[in-house]
Amino acid sequence: MVKSTHGEFRVALVKRGLSMQEVINHLAALVVEGDPALMDILDDIEVRKRDKHLKQVTAVDSETIFDLIENDMVLADSYEEDTDE
Repeated sequence: MVKSTHGEFRVALVKRGLSMQEVINHLAALVVEGDPALMDILDDIEVRKRDKHLKQVTAVDSETIFDLIENDMVLADSYEEDTDE
């Protein structure tokens, strides 16, 4: 958990007289019970994670494709120079 989020989370709980352990235990129990609101939140987190991963993969794939094209062009130029001689 990011330090700033941890701090703000802790403050919000302290204002209510709750500990992080109490809240996490309760949320975990609700997830196990299949609470619809929490299941929607988990679905949202899952989609965001998958989208983030796809964006990362797409960026890497784009770089790889451009590298392959560039290498192909260099090889083609080299081949043409060899055949011209």
